[in-house]
Amino acid sequence: MTTIAAAGMATGTERAIGARAPVWTPIPIPAQAPAHDAVAELPGTKLWYWDTGGAGRPVILMHAATHSAAGWVYQQPVLAKAGYRAIGYSRRGYFRSDPGDAADPGYAADDLDHLIGHLKLDRVDLVAAAHGGFFALDYALSYPNKVRSLTIASSLMGVTDADYKAVNDRLRPKFFASLPHEFQELSPSYRAGNPTGLAAWLELEHQAMQGARIYPKVKQPLTWAVLETIEQPTLLLTGESDLYTPPSLLRMQALHMPHAEVATIPEAGHSPYWEQPAVFNQLLLSFLARH
Repeated sequence: MTTIAAAGMATGTERAIGARAPVWTPIPIPAQAPAHDAVAELPGTKLWYWDTGGAGRPVILMHAATHSAAGWVYQQPVLAKAGYRAIGYSRRGYFRSDPGDAADPGYAADDLDHLIGHLKLDRVDLVAAAHGGFFALDYALSYPNKVRSLTIASSLMGVTDADYKAVNDRLRPKFFASLPHEFQELSPSYRAGNPTGLAAWLELEHQAMQGARIYPKVKQPLTWAVLETIEQPTLLLTGESDLYTPPSLLRMQALHMPHAEVATIPEAGHSPYWEQPAVFNQLLLSFLARH
């Protein structure tokens, strides 16, 4: 497993007590690349998306449960500048997307496939955070010929095997689900050192949900045996302070995806794409360039 040093953080030998090191080096949200945004009318739903366009390789960004397509502000301009066609979309019920019928939430993989068809794309690279990883994996299993690569960041993956459930039961007490999302998902270092970034993250969280959360269905059983059949190049990564997917759990996932590249990001929690965007983007661009 690779550990990548976080930008702006001290590495190597600890500084002497009393030495002046920065508490945190915030990375301002960059100016966004020009992009078209619209609501796609798809079978059974209407989904909001943005698209930087162009002839570059399409990279689709799949958001976490606490954010929406609007949360990829650190990745959108970086991918566009690198020559990729960056696309983000909000799942049913998230920012600017139609919630539809909660009793019939549909399949997230089919919604994504309809969006890919609407945009007239061929093969895509999927980059998914947290809950988005469930649906990225399901899409890769359901439509394998349409996926060039997978990047799964800080995701529980939706695996249903008993050994995995037992580990997760040990990791988080029952009251964990009632804690504030920023405590669950952002590292202590980030919350302590970047109040401006914390406020921006919270604003996006409050914007993301427009009502009761919609839980789309998955088409494939997400078990270890099924994950072991995935053949696309895969990057698994997490933050070293992730309370949902700590490095030990990432290693357990990697055991069942032996071809995957694995990396951890220091001083990041469950939102490494937001907390340490320079490091996350470096890992992502390097992975995409190799595949």
